[in-house]
Amino acid sequence: MGAPRLHLIDLDGAVHGEIRNFAIIRDIARAMLIPVQVGGGIRNLETIKKLLQSGVDRVILGTAAVDDPALVIAACRQYRESVVVSIDARNGVVATHGWVRDTDRSATALARTMKEIGVPRIIYTDINRDGTLTEPNFSAIAEMIDTARLPVIAAGGIASLHHLKMLKKLGAEGAIVGKALYTGNINLKQALGEINQLQDERSTRGKAEF
Repeated sequence: MGAPRLHLIDLDGAVHGEIRNFAIIRDIARAMLIPVQVGGGIRNLETIKKLLQSGVDRVILGTAAVDDPALVIAACRQYRESVVVSIDARNGVVATHGWVRDTDRSATALARTMKEIGVPRIIYTDINRDGTLTEPNFSAIAEMIDTARLPVIAAGGIASLHHLKMLKKLGAEGAIVGKALYTGNINLKQALGEINQLQDERSTRGKAEF
């Protein structure tokens, strides 16, 4: 249907602190003709290396960004463009270990720290919106984009093509669409076509101005 990338999370791994569905992840990554990014339970360099060697294009570090920033630094040094940090927040405060543990870190403060240590991009998820099919937390996403000064991929509450267009206008690098695909709220092929058209129109206007 034209998706540029597959976002895949090992939920068992996120809770238990280690990848629990490696064989399935490996088989999916090898079967796909588009890049695959994987998160959930990635807490050491050995797991990162194993996933990247299995065909995964990007690894997503979430809990490690809070509990073990030294791992994030080492991962960025070795695999920079293959590393993404996921900042998952509830009411602006970061939650870890599959969202079951709340921290005292604000999402924006963590984003600033991640930028300082060399993280190339961030996924920002509003936990309260995830899976609700309501709408993204646009104000929080805009604040994250402004604060991080990094490419930001938005997640949580995305339920319509209008939401995707709004995120594009806010400056999000991308968006993660999950439940809205299963329910049919978003037709992926149509959405990608319209978003790409919007981008092409902006590019054309930009060329005309210079």
